Amino acid sequence: MNILFVLENYLPHIGGVEIVFKNLAETLAKQGHEINLVTHRLKNTPKFEIINGVKINRISCLHSRYLFSFLSIPKILKLSKQADLIHTTTFNGAPPSWFVGKITKKKVILTVHEVWINKWQETTNLSSLSCFIHNLLEKAIYTLNYDYYVCVSNATKSDLLKLNIPPEKVTTIYNGIDYEFWNPAKYKAQSQKLRKNINLENNFIYLFYGRPGTSKGLEYLIKAIPIISPQIPHSKLLAIVSQDPAYKKQYNNIIKLINDYQLKDKIIILPPISYQELPFYINTADCIIIPSITEGFGFNAVEASALGRPIVASNTTSLPEVVSGKYILIPPKSPEEIAKAIKRVYEKKYTKTPLKKFTIEDNVDNYFKVYNLILNGINKT
Repeated sequence: MNILFVLENYLPHIGGVEIVFKNLAETLAKQGHEINLVTHRLKNTPKFEIINGVKINRISCLHSRYLFSFLSIPKILKLSKQADLIHTTTFNGAPPSWFVGKITKKKVILTVHEVWINKWQETTNLSSLSCFIHNLLEKAIYTLNYDYYVCVSNATKSDLLKLNIPPEKVTTIYNGIDYEFWNPAKYKAQSQKLRKNINLENNFIYLFYGRPGTSKGLEYLIKAIPIISPQIPHSKLLAIVSQDPAYKKQYNNIIKLINDYQLKDKIIILPPISYQELPFYINTADCIIIPSITEGFGFNAVEASALGRPIVASNTTSLPEVVSGKYILIPPKSPEEIAKAIKRVYEKKYTKTPLKKFTIEDNVDNYFKVYNLILNGINKT
């Protein structure tokens, strides 16, 4: 099978979406399939290279995701001639993939990670006008009538179906993680050393990791610290926060909030760490906090569950669907509920359930089934 992926971001850009498509593309290539991939070109990366069998074509577009939607069309058109199908994802790789698919009569599959329609106002710091425009653009992308839609959770699927997408063209395929990589036994000794290195050996550590975007709810966690600290005097928040220029305004707002509440001695903020180091930090924490307002899948919840860490997560969108192990679910946007839940974790009063597993193998197998179904003209999985 010859598959053409169109993704606005790919390696060396690292994020949850990039890891999912890296695993999918490289596994398919290893199985003997022809895999071409079109993505936007990052600084100091070659226009073309092959990584683990995946032929990566990078498009120079002045580092603009919006320009990628237009400037990628010639390359997609050229590579689509030999492709059996085109697989793209939200957002900026979707329109050019749909356009080329219509011209070449190729089947196009769209992976939907999260639907933000009617949520832009509460999940971003954009102006009302900008939220209105993003709402229209997102709705336009989904209603372009792709051959098939894959959602990464049932919560995302439910949101998508509200747009009157035909249900027979929509399915859920969960993202997958490498459970050998996230095996807690591999990190126990090193995590204990890490506590000493960051001078938190005798503290109760609650950890947040991710970007400071409004949808992640970090501000509510910060506001919970003055409630938590008197109840657990030796507690400290360890926050691994993205400092990407795209989130500069949100990051500065978080720093201002910490200063306003005079919390410098109750929190340690670290810059992003490598993916290889991340399990050590998660395994070091006594509690993982996921105060998100919305999540399409919830990698943090799945990773922390795999490591057996107690989790406090918002009872919203996909999080109740994917969290497992030791956890407490709370309403979003409530510092008081966050504080109560952390105190309950401190007292070891949490829900316990068997581990839910979301494997790479299941992810790849399910996508391959969809490919075959689409190519055979079947519209229902």
